[in-house]
Amino acid sequence: MEDDSNHFSKPETPNPMKAEAEVEERDPESNSSLSEPLLKRNRTLSSNPLALVGATVSHIESLDYEINENDLFKHDWRSRSKVQVLQYVFLKWTLAFLVGLLTGLIATLINLAIENIAGYKFLAIVGFIKEERYLSGLVFFTGVNFVLTLVAAVLCVCFAPTAAGPGIPEIKAYLNGVDTPDMFGATTLLVKIVGSIGAVSAGLDLGKEGPLVHIGSCIASLLGQGGPDNYRLKWRWLRYFNNDRDRRDIITAGCSSGVCAAFRSPVGGVLFALEEVATWWRSALLWRTFFSTAVVVVVLRAFIEICNSGNCGLFGTGGLIIFDVSDVKVSYQAMDIIPVIIIGIIGGLLGSLYNHLLHKMLRLYNLINQKGKLHKLLLALSVSLFTSVCQYCLPFLAQCKACDPSFPEVCPTNDRSGNFKQFNCPDGYYNDLATLLLTTNDDAVRNIFSSNTTSEFQYTSILIFFALYCILGLITFGIAVPSGLFLPIILMGSGYGRLLSMLLGSYTNLDQGLYAVLGAASLMAGSMRMTVSVCVIFLELTNNLLLLPITMIVLLIAKTVGDSFNPSIYEIILELKGLPFLDANPEPWMRNLTVGELANAKSPAVTLSGVEKVTRIVDVLKNTTHNAFPIVDQDVLVPGTVVTGATELHGLILRAHLVQALKKKWFLAEKRRTEDWEVQEKFNWVELSERELKIEQVAVTHDEMEMYMDLHPLTNTTPYTVVESMSVAKAMVLFRQVGLRHMLIVPKYQGAGVPAVVGILTRQDLRAYNILTVFPHLATHKEQQKHK
Repeated sequence: MEDDSNHFSKPETPNPMKAEAEVEERDPESNSSLSEPLLKRNRTLSSNPLALVGATVSHIESLDYEINENDLFKHDWRSRSKVQVLQYVFLKWTLAFLVGLLTGLIATLINLAIENIAGYKFLAIVGFIKEERYLSGLVFFTGVNFVLTLVAAVLCVCFAPTAAGPGIPEIKAYLNGVDTPDMFGATTLLVKIVGSIGAVSAGLDLGKEGPLVHIGSCIASLLGQGGPDNYRLKWRWLRYFNNDRDRRDIITAGCSSGVCAAFRSPVGGVLFALEEVATWWRSALLWRTFFSTAVVVVVLRAFIEICNSGNCGLFGTGGLIIFDVSDVKVSYQAMDIIPVIIIGIIGGLLGSLYNHLLHKMLRLYNLINQKGKLHKLLLALSVSLFTSVCQYCLPFLAQCKACDPSFPEVCPTNDRSGNFKQFNCPDGYYNDLATLLLTTNDDAVRNIFSSNTTSEFQYTSILIFFALYCILGLITFGIAVPSGLFLPIILMGSGYGRLLSMLLGSYTNLDQGLYAVLGAASLMAGSMRMTVSVCVIFLELTNNLLLLPITMIVLLIAKTVGDSFNPSIYEIILELKGLPFLDANPEPWMRNLTVGELANAKSPAVTLSGVEKVTRIVDVLKNTTHNAFPIVDQDVLVPGTVVTGATELHGLILRAHLVQALKKKWFLAEKRRTEDWEVQEKFNWVELSERELKIEQVAVTHDEMEMYMDLHPLTNTTPYTVVESMSVAKAMVLFRQVGLRHMLIVPKYQGAGVPAVVGILTRQDLRAYNILTVFPHLATHKEQQKHK
């Protein structure tokens, strides 16, 4: 995100390490210490900040969520007929339908591919085990997983680095107002789909839930803009969506559809978008996102019916995960509240510990990944080999258990799924650890959630399972493949939940499978700090409404405990990537600083006149990186009075609009204001929404430099302004809630010689880290408040 106004000015002393610092700035992934931020920061606000988007370093800038009310917009709005308004509304709902439809279809495709690839792989392993060719089975298992991981990693490293990881932090930043380049492109979408299939089929400790959220958002973005950047449809109806504001809404619907596709949880998908990723929300958006998730559920349900008839290969009941525990009779006693509280406390402690350790692992991985593409590939493949060896070899440590005739399922089984895998055991016996490890992650969760299976698992097997997935959960996230955090956290949480229930034994009336569900929910709340959406997702997953009271208690306790130690995992990732996310709650010390004091720490704002000389505009555009400029007119007659000589703050004009005006040769031979018909003849609202054009691409002759441009018709006449005496905390809340890119600071006192504009605030100016670099004494006050 470019610093849209002037950066803080701070005198610099000669530094012998300046050359080295410049090298570090050119190589933003360079980092030599685990205690340093992933991206090197200057002590003053940078005019070209960088951030990690996916796995690539990008120049980022803010989005224009504010309506730019210039003369062209007002004319376009007034001239819209009722038919055009209906077209706009109809198109919104049509896009919401298409987002849900395509997300559901792609989610089904991903699930079918994963279940069939993994299914045939596990059936082959069963053949090797039956023939007692254990070493051959290990080589085959690790080899197949190695190839699948290689495909996913090569695609992410070489073709779409932004497809690596879950994508949720970048989506959260986008909906907060941060542009994330190449995050929603067609290449990213394709790599995310194929990479997710490869990574999950390879048995890595990651889920497809995060990637599905990203996939839904990519589909929404591509539909909203009419296709990929190089092949956009020029359909005139799509002009209504050629703005950041409407694209934000449709991406929110895509995000909800992705969660719904992952968990078959329509209400949970809407609440996830509301609670976790969306910064701005309204009732109309709620209805459209709910409509999108409803379409997703219909599509998934239709394909489940088709697959149940045996037309989907090895799909079976897997893939579209749902962990039905509705057959369990849930009854509580007073003593059951104690273990429920313990689960919540453990979930909060383990969740915050997981966040802390993962934070350190991501810093370490950054040191490895900065060495180049080969090291990224080697890291991913090393994790794949370690995972495969552990999943194949550890079941040999488990003791075989005799099948109980009372088991509701076939025992033992050699199928690709099932609760009682025979593995290396004789007839009539099963290997409980193989049941959890030599299967897909979805089936592993389904097995450990299984109800009425008090004697199915051994203590040692659950302990090995929990320890292994704690290790895999730390080393897998961060490699260069599409990955999600939901399922790894569910696996870890269900492990300690089941283990706790086994330790309690007859002291509790709750089923062991329900303890696994509560453990998974508590760890998700302890790490991700979500409560309402997780509660609804788990209720829709487990199909048991009686779990609601104890699930709510567990989630609230786990989140409270986790918040006492560190932020949520997504907030940590946002900070590591350098994405300038504005939190909902300003720091308390921000109330001790005014926006006027913040503006005084910056160089004066660059202003333009309403009718400005071309040479002045070109000079400003070439020598600054600001994305907006106040338009100030002098010696103005105040309307309705005889007062002359007044100063008028006409508004704010964007850099993109100035460049468009130069490209269109909007030049005047004399200094005058233009008529409405002249502007409407030269410009249209759609053209002004384009932002890709740069000043270096526009040629202006020497004679044209001496001409003039009337900037009044292109100026946003209603920018948000704040008085210089307003606190930074209050300004930050306004900036975030309205979705601004620029906020003008006006003087408290009016009079001769007082400038019309004190300064401009941007997103970078309101970040706590940047403010403390200029006002370090506030950090001391911050520490004092912590100890009070």
